[in-house]
Amino acid sequence: MDRRAFLASALAATATSAAWANSFPSRPVRVISPYAAGGGPDVQLRQTGPSLGEVLGQSIVIENKVGAAGVLAAQYVAQQPADGYTCLLGSNTHLIQKLLQPGLRFDPIGDFAPVSNLMSSPTVLVVRADAPWRTAQELIAALKAQPAQANYGSGGIGTSAHLAGATLASLAGLQVTHIPLKGSVEIAASLIRGDTQYAFPVAGTGIPQVQGGKLRALAVTSRKRLSQLPDVPTLQEVLNNELAVQESWFGLWAPAKTPPAVLDTLNAAVRKVAAQPALRAAFEAVGNEATASASPQAFADFVRSENRKWAEIIQLAGITANS
Repeated sequence: MDRRAFLASALAATATSAAWANSFPSRPVRVISPYAAGGGPDVQLRQTGPSLGEVLGQSIVIENKVGAAGVLAAQYVAQQPADGYTCLLGSNTHLIQKLLQPGLRFDPIGDFAPVSNLMSSPTVLVVRADAPWRTAQELIAALKAQPAQANYGSGGIGTSAHLAGATLASLAGLQVTHIPLKGSVEIAASLIRGDTQYAFPVAGTGIPQVQGGKLRALAVTSRKRLSQLPDVPTLQEVLNNELAVQESWFGLWAPAKTPPAVLDTLNAAVRKVAAQPALRAAFEAVGNEATASASPQAFADFVRSENRKWAEIIQLAGITANS
């Protein structure tokens, strides 16, 4: 291609992108949630949807596609037209799943165009409200005294709850069994029934259940204590190890090759909504933080850095796709 042909092609691409920006969105935008209705991330997404729709001038339609720890939803969105009208609530769980199962039919780096982060959330180490352990140290001591007799639950292999539970076991030298449940909303019921002894739900799910008297919080995986649970220490305080700091994040991903102007439009809308005091307060009430990205490229850079971090945690904790 000679220089004039290259310039003509570049100008045509710019014009096409500008046309997309001027017309997008002209119909409702779907956001596919990999989480069960009522699960923490899904609740926060539904809190965000109406305001995001107002900014964009179109309705936000949220659809739940639950299964395989988020993989089914990711595979579905990756196959949709790259026009910005179908997005995924992507998260570090998708990176983790691909790291654990390289053969999965989706690539969280190559198959998606990151739009913006939306929120971040630590997990909370919880036990049943009437459990005999009042602190994380007491739980660890009890599990060490009775090796291979305790279970911890999660919403599935490779979820944040799984990695946090496996990290605790690895750093504290525990012999415990991981129980993958059908979804994160099953964690509290599993603890209450006695099927599992501890778990790490995300804060958006765990804190309301702690405040409601169903569960007891023993630690949080954030870097600093949460204002909602000021007397609950961080897991890093308990274990004195940097790997104990683990925060989940959730953001919008569009299919790869979505026009840059569309990504910019969506990113600007997320940033505007995330700055709203009411939304920030709603997130913070359950231990989440609104974390809009400065640009699609900034979010893409963040996703790549997170991919490297979680790969290190998986390797050091000895986590596999089957455990």
